[in-house]
Amino acid sequence: MIQSLYPTSRYTRTFSSGLLLLLFCSFQALASYVSHQLNGNILTIQGDEEKIRITAFTPDVVEVFYQPDNMAQLPSFAIDPHFTPANLNPTLNETDDHLYLNTGKLKVVIEKAQLKLSYYRANNLLIQEELGLFHHQTLRGFRFALSTDEKIMGGGSRVVGMDRRGLRLPLYNKAHYGYGSESTQMSYGLPAIMSDKKYILLFDNSAKGHLDIAHSEANILQFEAVSGRTSYLLFSGDSYPDLINHYVTVTGKQPLPPRWALGNFASRFGYRSEAEVRETVAKFIEQGMPLDAVVLDLYWFGETIKGTMGNLDWHKPTFPTPTQLIADLEEKGVKTIVITEPFVLTSSLNWQSAVDHNALAKNLAGEPKIFDFYFGNSGLVDIFNHDGQKWLLQTYEKLAKQGIQGWWGDLGEPEAHPADTIHQLDPDTKVTADEIHNVYGHKWTEQLYRKHQALLPHIRPFILMRSGFAGTQRYGIIPWTGDVSRSFAGLSPQVELSLQMGLFGLGYTHSDLGGFAGGERFDSELYTRWLQYGTFQPIYRPHAQDHIASEPVFHDKKTRDIVKRFIQLRYNLLPYNYSLAWQNSTSGLPLMRPVFFSDEQQKALIDRADSYLWGDAFLVHPITEAGLTSVSVALPKGVWFDYWSNQKYQGNQTISYPTSIETLPVFVKAGEFIPMIDDIATTKQYSSERLNLHYYADISVPTGSGFMYEDDGISPDSLLAGKWEKLHFNAQQQENQLTLLFQRVIGKAGGYQNMPASRNIHLTVHNWLASPNKIQLFHTSDSDTLPAIEITQYRWDKKTKKLMLQFEWQHQPISIKIDNQN
Repeated sequence: MIQSLYPTSRYTRTFSSGLLLLLFCSFQALASYVSHQLNGNILTIQGDEEKIRITAFTPDVVEVFYQPDNMAQLPSFAIDPHFTPANLNPTLNETDDHLYLNTGKLKVVIEKAQLKLSYYRANNLLIQEELGLFHHQTLRGFRFALSTDEKIMGGGSRVVGMDRRGLRLPLYNKAHYGYGSESTQMSYGLPAIMSDKKYILLFDNSAKGHLDIAHSEANILQFEAVSGRTSYLLFSGDSYPDLINHYVTVTGKQPLPPRWALGNFASRFGYRSEAEVRETVAKFIEQGMPLDAVVLDLYWFGETIKGTMGNLDWHKPTFPTPTQLIADLEEKGVKTIVITEPFVLTSSLNWQSAVDHNALAKNLAGEPKIFDFYFGNSGLVDIFNHDGQKWLLQTYEKLAKQGIQGWWGDLGEPEAHPADTIHQLDPDTKVTADEIHNVYGHKWTEQLYRKHQALLPHIRPFILMRSGFAGTQRYGIIPWTGDVSRSFAGLSPQVELSLQMGLFGLGYTHSDLGGFAGGERFDSELYTRWLQYGTFQPIYRPHAQDHIASEPVFHDKKTRDIVKRFIQLRYNLLPYNYSLAWQNSTSGLPLMRPVFFSDEQQKALIDRADSYLWGDAFLVHPITEAGLTSVSVALPKGVWFDYWSNQKYQGNQTISYPTSIETLPVFVKAGEFIPMIDDIATTKQYSSERLNLHYYADISVPTGSGFMYEDDGISPDSLLAGKWEKLHFNAQQQENQLTLLFQRVIGKAGGYQNMPASRNIHLTVHNWLASPNKIQLFHTSDSDTLPAIEITQYRWDKKTKKLMLQFEWQHQPISIKIDNQN
């Protein structure tokens, strides 16, 4: 048999996938149980040819680490180094045929005969190993048995549909230039899946491989890699948000971004001079277009695209006074972000310096590895090597001293990474490119994050990267979806891309608004639709090749006026959006949420990516086709209001929604609070001292709730040190009566610098059907209620069914009672 030509320590049943089908037909199971030991959270099982370590990280999460004899292992990149397993003391029971490990939430069943593991939650089978580990000289991985009707998400950034069952996905981060409505391989893959049975399976392996989700064999999930760590993590939960929370608890939570990251960016490929940057920013200010950051592409270090990468310093003929430029923009409330890449061209000013400082990855002879790619003849910084890290990070040190606060790392897959490149993982370990390719961007982000912490300890980092690994979110990564086609085909998959990444902790995944690649002429409709959608995505950053301007200020008045209204709405929503950022940082909950979060029992909703939830309150339906005058919108269950007209719709139905270029289908769910502010030009002017609070009332929703998180928007330790406040809003509605309750909670530090002492609340109650007979404000102190204050200054709009009133809130617990009863 062919298998005899390929000896291994562990083979089992028939399987085939891609090249494997050509290599061998059947594997025979050989491994079996010898002994076990439970020590605290760790169950160690000794097999006849391998050891299995099962660690209960939390009641909902276990790590399984297979350690075959004489197999080198790489470190974990997915697990947060600061994560400490809970002190669980799981129980263990044994029979002649099985071991049963119980964490309190998960039950792991180990079959002794073949050392196969199964996982149960509340006595329901989640998933089971079909084989568990397999390994061969050039291949290793795991096989699991899927349920026949299971829907599977995951695999990272792909344009293949929300349910990824039936697909074989390459695990090798690779840019797809100019992609549109289909892409199976992109810059940010993830060796992980999420099931509608509410578990996540994460393979903690950085090597090149494949994720075969019942493609080659029915109901078989197969992870395979050319090398790497032979471990996986199983996460479980009672709901999708619960599951995501457990995932980021172990892999790391996204730090809060600076508030300015939620503002508008000016960005293009690229600004060719200091004068052009100044003129562009002046244009925004002149037109009253809000702006918070300008992004400089590769022309900041050279006049040409090719031949200059690796210079990593200002090109003085075109950027003569960079420090002054950065300071002048900062004075206007505009941050400066610059691009860097990990490639050092042999033609660059820094080539010899990189060689002399041992900064570059090596070839098999131990010399700097040199290769050709689009930008020229190049070497690659060895980001895993201390010398490479030190050499590259000195660039960020110089830039930080000049005033740069935001970083853009491009081409970090890496875009060119010859297989025979050798990296120094640690002083004693050398690895090939294919073994750690998928964590190059991860390690770069980590190093840049830590350098930012050292250089700018009082300022939150902003790190724009297009490639990483599971867990990179803990280093503050802001991923984007790559060089998308400037077309409706490029716009249409952007929701899918962000939703899929958000399920795995990467909640700031966003697109180059307007599209990046191609396009022979400006398409106002496409541009407008894309920037309208951007209002409700995590980062608002138009970016494109510069033969068509990416900035709205350079387009016709009609386009400018429409886009400006949506950008201003983005700023109006800062209190709401910033609260979503807090949710993400504390629980992993993404800002963009799939509609199946609204009804977890309806599996069919998993396939939906034409609409999404922005937080819990908004349903957004981007327009991704040209010339539409109406669009079908499937409303989730509940009651929904058109954000623009206040028209009420019953949920759990599909409506035909008339649309025009001026608006986007956006709906607000009944029972939700939306905190907003007035117009501002930059987040430097941000204040929630005057707060515009909207409540969407409906008799079908007897109770509603909401909150607003606030801090100074800058300090990295706001959460940990307790330098924050949270405003809680609650509603109780019955026939002809609505009571709104307000309460503030402050962190252990007593709040933050410049925290408002009081707030001027401008309250709008939507869907209030009659002018009230009485409105009363009650101040409460502990259990004593002070005499009510009657509010006589209010306005009810019969046409829009809006009730509007204003009051000063000193932050003590109060309630507003609106009464329509005679």
